[in-house]
Amino acid sequence: MILADKAYSSRAIRSHLRRRGIRAVIPQPIDQAAHRKRRGSQGGRPPAFDRDAYKQRNTVERRVNKLKQWRGPATRYDKTATVHLAGLHLATIFIWSAA
Repeated sequence: MILADKAYSSRAIRSHLRRRGIRAVIPQPIDQAAHRKRRGSQGGRPPAFDRDAYKQRNTVERRVNKLKQWRGPATRYDKTATVHLAGLHLATIFIWSAA
């Protein structure tokens, strides 16, 4: 499942995800909905949208933004993947312990 914001609501992105069998939870922008309604029966039905699943996106974004406050994971200065992963683990431990 992909949780994305309105910027990723294009027909091309939705059809690509559908072809790959990936469920998309992307709200439809007002202008796209109006265009679809203007076309009448040729506009098709609106894409499915799970409001409860979309609310979880906010939680994930806030956690990622907290991680970006740490310089190492945000800038990716580390030379190897293991050192980068260790920095991520340390940052998450500090964030978790402060909460």
